[in-house]
Amino acid sequence: MTHPLRGKTAIVGMGVAGMGEAPGFSAMELLGQSVRAALDDAGLALSDIDGVFAATASHAFASMSVTEYLGLRPRFFDSTNIGGASFEMHLLQAALALDAGLCDVALIAYGSNQRTAGGRLVSMSEPQWHEIPYGYRHPITAYAMAAGRHMHQYGTTREDLAEVAVAARAWANLNPDAFARGALTREEVLASRMISDPLTTGDCCLVTDGAAACLMVRADRARDFPGAPVYLLGAAGANWHRSIQAMPDLTVTAASESGPRAFEMAGLSRADVDLVMLYDAFTINTILFLEDLGFCPKGEGGRFVRDGHIAPGGALAVNTNGGGLSCVHPGMYGMFLIAESVAQIRGAAGDRQLPRADIALLHGNGGALSSQVTAFLGSAATL
Repeated sequence: MTHPLRGKTAIVGMGVAGMGEAPGFSAMELLGQSVRAALDDAGLALSDIDGVFAATASHAFASMSVTEYLGLRPRFFDSTNIGGASFEMHLLQAALALDAGLCDVALIAYGSNQRTAGGRLVSMSEPQWHEIPYGYRHPITAYAMAAGRHMHQYGTTREDLAEVAVAARAWANLNPDAFARGALTREEVLASRMISDPLTTGDCCLVTDGAAACLMVRADRARDFPGAPVYLLGAAGANWHRSIQAMPDLTVTAASESGPRAFEMAGLSRADVDLVMLYDAFTINTILFLEDLGFCPKGEGGRFVRDGHIAPGGALAVNTNGGGLSCVHPGMYGMFLIAESVAQIRGAAGDRQLPRADIALLHGNGGALSSQVTAFLGSAATL
């Protein structure tokens, strides 16, 4: 049975700004630039926006701050902040609000000047209890623990982790907007400076500036805009913990719950998926999420990514923009999963364009492998 929200809403405008480094601009100014780009893409005016969905690492009251800065008076607004997965959750929330008639044009937006503001790790998700007294470095230590456990339990190697970084760089080399480009070998990743054993600098995401925004409307209006609409086919979230010490199993994330529910809502199987966009804050993320989303059995993720399996020309297209490891990662990365999926589905991804890109799986991650949100976007051919 088709879920009543499947295909009922669509992204009709997409914009990015300040990718990599944008000196001289505040986080909100970059966000505003991405909103302007999304409006231009959709042929809409700022006054058309009557729904606002936002989360940032620098504004406690994100939707209020965005509303004020843009001079909006939205009928519906939300500032759900579950870390980097916030924006995949906003897709679902915006679809609910649009379907209920609570707004007509929904804006989802994020902006950060993390790199040019000093390169400091900014995270409101840092737990102030449990780990901090023991010298825990948030969030790197948490992901290192998950990686170490996966290596111990399943025989995953540092070489396997490095394969993820190398594949991401290969995709980034096809993307002129990617911040980190150039040759990268597995040996270079392994030889890079150790940050939190077993994760080296090569296993860790970038620290960049960047902003992205998208505009959603109901499907009955979606074909009235200049660009090809990109439809929301399904989405689901799951959250089992906040702090890594409360994670039930360091090798199993809540993606194992959000994924099946999103697949069911979208009415899709893994064989239907053309593009997989995963929140790769660290190389272990990609391995864990490929397992938990069912692309390979639990414990087989390290072997799955070997020999360029997820690189350009491989069997599964993963993180075709270069991911958080090589393209962009301004503190919260989830909006850029959406941006790349829209580009691929519209056939606008340039040298990295996939031969077929009708269905994209997006998976957002927040906190210390905490919030997990899986979403599906599709072309008109998927309706």
